[in-house]
Amino acid sequence: MGELLYGTSSWSDKSWVGSFYPDNTQPAQFLGLYAQEFRAVEADVTYYRIPSRSMVEGWRNRTPDGFRLCAKFPRSIVHGGSGPRPDSGVVLVPERVGEETDLFLDAMSALAEKCGPLVLQFPYFNKEAFASPQPFYERLDAYLGKLPKDFRYAVEVRNKWWVKPALFDILRSHDAALVLVELNYMPHPAELAEKLDLVTTDFVYGRLIGDRKKVEEKTKSFDHLVLDKGADLDRWAQLLQGLLEEVPKAYVFANNHYAGHGPATIRALAEKLGE
Repeated sequence: MGELLYGTSSWSDKSWVGSFYPDNTQPAQFLGLYAQEFRAVEADVTYYRIPSRSMVEGWRNRTPDGFRLCAKFPRSIVHGGSGPRPDSGVVLVPERVGEETDLFLDAMSALAEKCGPLVLQFPYFNKEAFASPQPFYERLDAYLGKLPKDFRYAVEVRNKWWVKPALFDILRSHDAALVLVELNYMPHPAELAEKLDLVTTDFVYGRLIGDRKKVEEKTKSFDHLVLDKGADLDRWAQLLQGLLEEVPKAYVFANNHYAGHGPATIRALAEKLGE
């Protein structure tokens, strides 16, 4: 069976002090303490701004050998600017995002062997952005083809009708993974596995996001579980057990909005998988 690398989406939530981090822990100590329990993390901060090399070097220096840090491509590349609606005139267009792509990858190279897959997390695109999936597929194909091969990549789409064989073919041709995401308006990855071969490269990548609205109706502080997601975690465990028979590595990350407390969620999943 392949190796499972699991953790949370970000490590910087201050509400974790007392529930995950010891009382009085300072933000500068978060990542080092986080890495004492989990061997991987997903950096959410890179979605909002390109980190400096010195920041990324700090992440590398505060984590042990064998640790993996995955990171999201900046919003400016996958969403097209800072506006509420995606700008399809910018998304993955080389002339518009080429410089930012180079800056982002240069910064992430400071992680060296600790760099995990880099995630292109796309928003939901309405028909004003892309009238059909084909123009998006073509743009994604071209963009992935120009990315350097010394990084690994994973792609998350949030248009459920776009998760079809044409997308899988593109990912396989570029040795990239489809992000398997549990999101309230997307099909559960276990459902996709009944119809499609989810393996597109030598690793799989899972994200437990859930339903933000349901969680925020119950809490504003992410220091405890507020939803019972046991049945969904059972589905994840069964799915991952099967996938890890096919690939040597799986990365899986839980968000606070999945059930109220990311660390507790991912611990529960790991336990179901015998970790």
